Amino acid sequence: MDDIFNQMLSVYEINTDTDRRNATFEVMQQIILAGLQQGGFFDKAAFYGGTCLRIFHGLQRFSEDMDFSLVRKDEKFNIEDYFDPIVKVFESIGRKVVITKKDKRTFGRVESAFLKDNTQLYDVAFQTEKSIKIKIEVDTNPPLMFDTEQKLLMKPYSFMTRCFTLPDLYAGKMHALVFRNWKTRLKGRDWYDFEWYVRNDVPLDFLHLQERIKEFSGEEMSREKFMQLLNERLATADMKSVLEDVTRFVRNPNELKIWSNDYFLELAKKIRFK
Repeated sequence: MDDIFNQMLSVYEINTDTDRRNATFEVMQQIILAGLQQGGFFDKAAFYGGTCLRIFHGLQRFSEDMDFSLVRKDEKFNIEDYFDPIVKVFESIGRKVVITKKDKRTFGRVESAFLKDNTQLYDVAFQTEKSIKIKIEVDTNPPLMFDTEQKLLMKPYSFMTRCFTLPDLYAGKMHALVFRNWKTRLKGRDWYDFEWYVRNDVPLDFLHLQERIKEFSGEEMSREKFMQLLNERLATADMKSVLEDVTRFVRNPNELKIWSNDYFLELAKKIRFK
């Protein structure tokens, strides 16, 4: 029934069109997770990234994309095998969605390296409101050395989702923060999440981070070298671009007033390694 969708929306404070858009994204994301769970997806894969941090750990910013990783390499895996359960869960609450494959040729070189040739990439959109599109991405040949845990969601019904643990979510975020392409607009969401991890004293799983860096660049990265690259990134980033990216995802922009290059360099000193 459509009222389940509206019940899920009703828990959000919605005063503007942006509020409604962000809330709709998040309700859709939870329904997608329910469909994936029904299809047995989490027997093979785990949820990670900023949306995972938002939904299961209370990150105070909204997120659009959904990132997943197989828990072990599997060239034969096909995310399309799980589309029918997603569509059926939406239909069960009176909504229709369309799932379409994205064209990876539109991504730049570094972004393509993040996606990799065998990354499966799709959009989920309402049949009637195609402006609301959620990108779902699955890494079928993942960097390993990470741990997962089961997390509970209770809407649209109670179910468990397999997620990366916080130290490994942190590792994925720090890899993105340091190595994402400078030429495209900086993702202030990476900076926001970095601040959250430091503030919440989450330990950084450097073993998993090393695996990610090795796969991305082929380089064996020491902790000292990584910190050097991170500090260079934080010191030279255009904070105006960083803030422009993140502001629309944050309910209280006043919390960003302290942001500066020096502020983030101080945060880097507080990283706790696992």
